[in-house]
Amino acid sequence: MITIALDAMGGDHAPRAEVEGAVLAAREYGVRIVLIGVEAKVRAELNRQSARGLPIEIVNATEVITMEDSPSVAFRKKRDSSVHVGAKMVKQGQAEALVSAGNTGAVMAVARFVLGTLPSVDRPALAAAFPNAKGGASVLLDVGANVDSKPEQIEQFAIMGEIYYRTIFGTKRPRVGVLSIGEEESKGNELTREASNRLKQTSLNFIGNVEGKDFFKGDVDVIVCDGFIGNIVLKISEGLVEHVAGMLKKALKSSLSAQMGYVLSRHAFAEFRKKIDYSEYGGVPLLGVRGITVIGHGRSNSNAIKNAIRVAAELCRAKANEKIEKELSAAVASARV
Repeated sequence: MITIALDAMGGDHAPRAEVEGAVLAAREYGVRIVLIGVEAKVRAELNRQSARGLPIEIVNATEVITMEDSPSVAFRKKRDSSVHVGAKMVKQGQAEALVSAGNTGAVMAVARFVLGTLPSVDRPALAAAFPNAKGGASVLLDVGANVDSKPEQIEQFAIMGEIYYRTIFGTKRPRVGVLSIGEEESKGNELTREASNRLKQTSLNFIGNVEGKDFFKGDVDVIVCDGFIGNIVLKISEGLVEHVAGMLKKALKSSLSAQMGYVLSRHAFAEFRKKIDYSEYGGVPLLGVRGITVIGHGRSNSNAIKNAIRVAAELCRAKANEKIEKELSAAVASARV
């Protein structure tokens, strides 16, 4: 049974959302979950749940990393935080994966320096999934782990993202593209042009440059870019989704006839919200570190926590890290020939 170390103190709604999500995941996915946090608080929430017989246990951590803590402070001064304890459990082989909805920068720092990176990985990358117009999902990376990237790192992001996509979404040959300002090879800056040249030489199903307007069409599965750009795309997309959903709901309630229509279309609206709901995708994996690490949104509810655990378990079962190391090692060897 796969063991997931869950930071029970990380999110905005911790520890309730984390405990509720852990109970849901333990029932549905057959995983063992270790809730890590201030024991009295975590146990009080667990006692509220119908968790008898489920493979859930609690490990105490005396410190909590807040959203206001800088990554350096979180890493150096809060060594008994729930994130630190979870990362140590993974490093020591007591758990296969770490899941946290806490301070993203702090979780990345702890994961990178406590767990370390895979031998062939230069820098880890955050991979975010977005719903597309074809009913599936597209994955963008990096979305914030690295603000400055080199062409060879973009190539690594593409290989890691392609493996992640195959693992989670089951597509045998995901289409990979570089985010740029035009589809033509000549478009873009030095980074995107060199990254495209490198990706042409790989065995990936590389389709070339893709533009921002192609992002939600569903014509590309894995999109790679610098983490600075990726984070901006992520934040704009999240804001746009919330804005569109709010406008649609407001428009449906704006008149009597519209209100009648809203009553009739509540099911359709609920389906729309579900398709664009971040909680359905759970969390963002930090690809390239030793030990699976999945970082959830700070606003994660119990459904998001449950799905973050699902993503972590699927990556563990698919031996994603072994595949990343094998394929990156082969890419490096090929480049040297």
